[in-house]
Amino acid sequence: MHSKNLTRGVKHKALELGFDLVAVAAVGASPDYQRYVRWLEADRAGDMGYLLRHASLKADPRNLLPDARSMVVVALNYAQAVDPALRADPSRGQIAAYALGDDYHKIMRKALIQLDAWIRAQTGRTSHGRVFVDSAPILERSWASRAGLGFIGKNTCLIHPRLGSYFFLGGLLIPEPLQPDGAPHIQASSASSMIWWRFDDGARATCGRCTRCLDVCPTNALVSAHELDARLCISYLTIELRGEIPPELRPKIGNWVFGCDLCQDVCPWNRQAPPATHPRLQPHPDRLAPPLLDLLALSPEDFARRFRGSAVKRAKWEGFMRNVCVAAGNWGEPAALEALTYHLHHSPALVATHAAWALARLKGDAGRAALEKWMSERG
Repeated sequence: MHSKNLTRGVKHKALELGFDLVAVAAVGASPDYQRYVRWLEADRAGDMGYLLRHASLKADPRNLLPDARSMVVVALNYAQAVDPALRADPSRGQIAAYALGDDYHKIMRKALIQLDAWIRAQTGRTSHGRVFVDSAPILERSWASRAGLGFIGKNTCLIHPRLGSYFFLGGLLIPEPLQPDGAPHIQASSASSMIWWRFDDGARATCGRCTRCLDVCPTNALVSAHELDARLCISYLTIELRGEIPPELRPKIGNWVFGCDLCQDVCPWNRQAPPATHPRLQPHPDRLAPPLLDLLALSPEDFARRFRGSAVKRAKWEGFMRNVCVAAGNWGEPAALEALTYHLHHSPALVATHAAWALARLKGDAGRAALEKWMSERG
């Protein structure tokens, strides 16, 4: 099949499989790789040691598939319309929009495998392409920008001028030479900083002078435009960090119990973003701002049942309950006294430590007696 026709067919099939955006990049040395290495060398990755271990593989996708010639990059919209009143209620835990539906890894991986099977049927290829959805050492965001799916915003998210930034990225490496996209639309001030998009009519899409994302971040994780210190990011602290959350950062987390959307919520490009249409990405009712008291009562078995098939399980029960205790402490209502006291005495040390912190923050010194008794029992 002619390259042009195959490319057109691949894009049509990707959209048919449920993806919202699809583009193609020619495989070569990874864009933005040196910037990524500098970010790692600055120790911005925190405890995510796997990023450093796999860093060299990200220099070129052909380290993963030696005969790769094309990368098909796809995006799946997960934008959710959340009631502002639920967001503003400190008695409820906030879960990032991307985790309100089913786990996107499985959804996208299955569709990409089907896309590769379709391509193989057209070309007669017997080998398999390489599918990736946060599952391979590839700089997905940079490659998506190279392919023309958007520009890198000051909040470090990929922004599509019509879809905003609430979308998942994934892709497929294949040996077929498809026609690449992107060159007429993505421009950069330098080879390693893709910061604006050019529409077909010549108009630019960019962050301009806007600094809403930098201003809203309570932990100052966005240390400057396009520069994120993961060690300060609420998403990192509530998901990737396995140990204790630094005490000085706990008050700034608010009621986020898994992830954070603040820097995307305020982005003007997301004002008109359409809501997700994929049926498996619709919010589960019990994940949409659940009451903190309900979350504090979850046993490990309850947690596994409630978040079955959800990205929330990445935090594991101990990490999630640690986050809930912090949120309860920031809420500060004595209604959480009984549940926090239970975790103080019966939960693993990681949870108990954060329960103690939360008890000390309850209004009217409501947690003092429980803390004094606990400390006396410890000797």
